[in-house]
Amino acid sequence: MIAISFPPPDFKIMKEGSKELIFDRFRKKYVVLTPEEWVRQNFLNYLVKVLEYPASLIGIEKEIFLGEMKKRYDIVIYNRATQPWMLVECKEMNVPLTEHTMQQVIRYNMVIPATYLVITNGVNTFCGNYVTAENKWRFLNQLPVFI
Repeated sequence: MIAISFPPPDFKIMKEGSKELIFDRFRKKYVVLTPEEWVRQNFLNYLVKVLEYPASLIGIEKEIFLGEMKKRYDIVIYNRATQPWMLVECKEMNVPLTEHTMQQVIRYNMVIPATYLVITNGVNTFCGNYVTAENKWRFLNQLPVFI
């Protein structure tokens, strides 16, 4: 498991009727502030402000197809050659990260082949990459440095 200390939040939040909205600076629009969105925004903030991942190489909530099924990934970080480098699946804080969560991101990885896969619920975070020579997943103690 990877320990993450999120930076202090500096989000723009507003109410619209009975809904709270948060400004997503990556998508450049307000989105409904769900518990999963709170995790996603804090994780994005951490990637950009703490780890200094380039914001311009981050994609959020894009539609993909798994066979006939439409799905949406949470976060993809691209390398400087604009190839998928890291695929992140976010869950709300009270959702435990299980084998099922890992299988979900592995299925997304069939469509978006990224070097690293991450699952997070804001409390727990796991990052791994598949080592072909060893034919197994290797889990890391920290998120990789962006090169």
